[in-house]
Amino acid sequence: MPILSELARRKKITYFIHRIPKQHKILEIGCASGWLGNYLRQNGWTNYSGLDLHPPADIVGDIREWQNLGIKPQSFDVIIAFEVLEHVDCLRECCEILKPGGMLMATSPLPSMDGVMKFLEWTGLNQKRTSPHDHLINFHDVSYFAHKEIKTVCFLSQWGIFWKCRR
Repeated sequence: MPILSELARRKKITYFIHRIPKQHKILEIGCASGWLGNYLRQNGWTNYSGLDLHPPADIVGDIREWQNLGIKPQSFDVIIAFEVLEHVDCLRECCEILKPGGMLMATSPLPSMDGVMKFLEWTGLNQKRTSPHDHLINFHDVSYFAHKEIKTVCFLSQWGIFWKCRR
């Protein structure tokens, strides 16, 4: 694991994960190797599901086709999308499957810093991308959510928590 990617994983756990009550129903989009799911399960979170395009995810498929994957509307308290939103435009879908008051926790490169991120990948300091960043978005421009908390990390990345309106 590249050094910057490993450091980012530890920081994400500290910043995001410990805000989630252990009984909450969690969906991770883009779970890949399963590192986060393993962490959650080993530390007492029991209602976790990982979704990815490829096994060994708990749910294999595309989040944009959630209805065909057995996912019910408003069925998750938390959705985690670390380094996903730059690859796929799925904010509407996330909003649809979050319970009222639910949270989307996401990270993504700042659009203006994606070239620097490519350089860090090339040097081996950061994990290589799995697909193009065709959907880079500034988190301040995200709609569908009633409230957001956004932070810039190391001038390169944006971390956001987005709350769905209670209805």
